[in-house]
Amino acid sequence: MEKKVSSGLFARLNAILVLCVGLLSLPAHSQSQIRDAEIEQILRDFTDPVLEAARLNKEDVDVILLNDPSLNAFVARGQNIHLFTGLILASETPSQLIGVIAHETGHIEGGHNVRRLADMRNASGPAYISIGLGLLAIAAGAGDAGAALIASAPQFSYLNFATHTRAQEASADQAALRYLVATGRTPAGLLEFFENFRDVQLYGESERYRYFYTHPLASDRIEALRNGAEKSGLLDLEEDPEDVYKLEIMKAKLFGFIRPPMYVQREYPPSDQSIPAKYARAISAFQNDSLVQALELVDELIEIEPENPYFYELKGQILFENGRIDESVDPNRKALELAGGRQPLLLVGLARSLNARGEEEDLQEAEDLLNFAASLEPTNGYAWHELSQVLEKLDRRPEAQLAIAEQAYFYGDCRRALSFSMRAIQDLEYNSPKSIRATDITKICSTQVEREARR
Repeated sequence: MEKKVSSGLFARLNAILVLCVGLLSLPAHSQSQIRDAEIEQILRDFTDPVLEAARLNKEDVDVILLNDPSLNAFVARGQNIHLFTGLILASETPSQLIGVIAHETGHIEGGHNVRRLADMRNASGPAYISIGLGLLAIAAGAGDAGAALIASAPQFSYLNFATHTRAQEASADQAALRYLVATGRTPAGLLEFFENFRDVQLYGESERYRYFYTHPLASDRIEALRNGAEKSGLLDLEEDPEDVYKLEIMKAKLFGFIRPPMYVQREYPPSDQSIPAKYARAISAFQNDSLVQALELVDELIEIEPENPYFYELKGQILFENGRIDESVDPNRKALELAGGRQPLLLVGLARSLNARGEEEDLQEAEDLLNFAASLEPTNGYAWHELSQVLEKLDRRPEAQLAIAEQAYFYGDCRRALSFSMRAIQDLEYNSPKSIRATDITKICSTQVEREARR
């Protein structure tokens, strides 16, 4: 009987420790990634100057947008900066958002991501102590006290983790300040961001503001940042109107796509005739099947800014997703042309319309567009998926199977990638470039699948 009780308690102990680590690591895979050509371009416009100031290679750093209403940003999976939609929507000025991006860049330059994993392991020490005391209390007959001690384990772990990371946070603050000064941007936004949320750890909204699980604030950090900001001479620098507009456009677009219509109408009422407000209402109407209103609003936007590729992209998407395939081709083609012809998501958008229309010349053009998109962005799963459909229609099944294998491989699904690459190899021309690529995927993924089976 005693052994059963002990094993049950230790099972609970393990579950609590998993919870501790889960709260601290907050992995990106629990949220869905948003891909949008316009928003990604704006985020690159905000991020690239900071990366240059940090002497980091822009090509090595991806900015990934996650659909989550909580306020959060972090660096993970190498040098990738992850931003939550909640952070963007909460940013009142461009300098606030850019300040957070600069802070995260400071973590990349400082190599903090690797050190933080060790800090998380070290942070579990107090949790073990708390749980051990709880087990002793339960054994002594003080069940309630023991349960309370065990339940407090995550808090002890968090406090210890915060102690380990404060030096890294202060270092990232100063690095961010250095980047902002080097790019001629005001550090006021980063200071405002921290001051706005300095008390959040003392109250009950920490789940909403996940950023402060892994970015614990301290008054001395804020004061050090304030001193440096004041010495920079840029604290009172006004926001760039172009950056303000970009942030407004990005927020309006996100609001239109992810918020219910009643909230969109409240935030962007019909009385607001600004471009961002019309944009939000057009997207909201499209999302809620108000086709006539959506097209009217997007046509108004195109009339105001006839050289804006993303208004044409939206019109093409509205038409396509409402079954007006033939009409969607021209706006998607115009969007790609105005954007310079090299934007992977716009390439896929036009190819999708051509593929759906299905004429022989459409399929040939779609194949070229998708191959180009995949060459620019090999991890673009949309491109590989659409290419597999085009190749299947062209009666080139082995190449279609290879395209599915590519998509699965870049999504990390090695079992699916292995299945389709092995099928493709059987019928692809021996030793051709595509056959060699299929063989490479097969070798890599078979090793991975075997390793998972052994585990």
